[in-house]
Amino acid sequence: MATFWCTEALPLAVTAMLPVCLFPTLGILPSKKVCPQYFLETNFLFLSGLIMASSIEEWGLHRRIALKVLGIVGVKPAWLILGMMMTSSFLSMWLSNTATTAMMLPIANAILESLFGDLETLKEKCKQPELRDNPVLNGKNITFMFYLQLQQSRYQLNVWKGFLICIPYAASIGGTATLTGTAPNLILIGQLKSYFPDCDVINFGSWFAFAFPLMLLFLFMGWLWISFLYGGLNTRLCFKTNDRRSQAEARARALILEDYRRLGPIKFAEGAISFFFVLFAVLLFTRDPKFVTGWSVLFKKGYVSDAVTGVIIVSILFFFPSEKPSLRWWSDPEAPKRPYVPLLSWKKAQDSVPWNIILLLGGGFAMAKACEESGLASWMGGHLQPMAQVPPAAAVMLITAFLACFTEFASNTATIIIFLPVIAEMVRLNPLYFMIPATVGCSYAFMLPVSTPPNSIAFASGHLMVKDMVKTGIVMNILGVLSVALAMNTWGVAMFDLNTYPDWALAPNASTSNLTTPQQPSTSLTSN
Repeated sequence: MATFWCTEALPLAVTAMLPVCLFPTLGILPSKKVCPQYFLETNFLFLSGLIMASSIEEWGLHRRIALKVLGIVGVKPAWLILGMMMTSSFLSMWLSNTATTAMMLPIANAILESLFGDLETLKEKCKQPELRDNPVLNGKNITFMFYLQLQQSRYQLNVWKGFLICIPYAASIGGTATLTGTAPNLILIGQLKSYFPDCDVINFGSWFAFAFPLMLLFLFMGWLWISFLYGGLNTRLCFKTNDRRSQAEARARALILEDYRRLGPIKFAEGAISFFFVLFAVLLFTRDPKFVTGWSVLFKKGYVSDAVTGVIIVSILFFFPSEKPSLRWWSDPEAPKRPYVPLLSWKKAQDSVPWNIILLLGGGFAMAKACEESGLASWMGGHLQPMAQVPPAAAVMLITAFLACFTEFASNTATIIIFLPVIAEMVRLNPLYFMIPATVGCSYAFMLPVSTPPNSIAFASGHLMVKDMVKTGIVMNILGVLSVALAMNTWGVAMFDLNTYPDWALAPNASTSNLTTPQQPSTSLTSN
């Protein structure tokens, strides 16, 4: 299955269904244990996030958010790149990173055309060596003047590339901040429940409290690098503007304001979606945030999960009206003839749900279950025990860097499915100390166009080259590894109590190798 996922010899979803036929016939797991893995409660949480995202797209709330943020940050290159990255990362926390990239790129292109004119014309200006070689034109020496124009055109083309490349990168970073933002986060939850049934440390609220600061840190460092590389932080060109540049920036700002004005006042449907969107996030965050008492204590312990919360909210969208109710409906004889339009139709929800990803999640959970019960994960984990001799902080960096590189050639979902069961068996320390960095690292695919769909969408615009992504992405990967290592060894240690070996890792359902390491690790995290 790992080979098929990496080579895509079969569609990913078809490969994910192989456990249903292979595990029972090979005597690994009975079908009654395999089939339920394809729709665990984790899948319902993922499904509720997708349905909420489809309602946001249905009423155009995402476009209003994007234009508002861009109008606030301004149109100077560095600030506009920051605005693009902030908007893309925020939307990607709730929408898929693919949908976010597809929505943001046309907005970016419209703004860039207002700033710099047509892209093809700009490219032509960057390749006119014959003028530079001609020292005299109309009796005047124009070599220096042309040199300045050439430099200006190349700078503008470089900024254009920076705009295009920052959007997919920010979308990949933003998806790590919430459990529903990207599939590897949900796979972590599902496999934790399979390996360590008593582990209730990670839920939507605790993950957000850990991953959101990490996202902000990485986003800031990524913005500094992209702005530096593509000209946005050039203070002479960014903050001191001549008349021509001031006019271009004024046109771009006018375009943003005009697009926002065309949206008109906030409609009732947009306001309703905004309310339910905020309610969705707040209820998930406050259900059981660990650092304070959550509202789940109002119900029987262990009965209400994040999946229940998500399904409650999105169910309301299917009957809540998209137009403001009026008492005049009762006296209007034509009212019964007008169709009732809720915030979301089931047809729209069906069309927006990527069932192939649902199956892919299920296939991953089925593989993890088989790896656990067959002893394969324990066997592989035993061969990786020499990694336990490496200082913990260094091991975190090695694992994150390895998976960030591996996911450049395979989907992040397939990568985490393959490696997480093995990493769970490296239990010389708290299992979360290795599993969380591995999960986050799978989303840090920045170097190749084929690494992730957002990269492919940006590359398909035809304005980026592979060397642009490699040059930018290799430093982004390094910054990501350093950010994860810092997070795990600072607030991650405090939040998840990573200095101690937890009782839930010794649960009866945990694998044999877990039961053989009840002692405290000889190496403490704080000593390294």
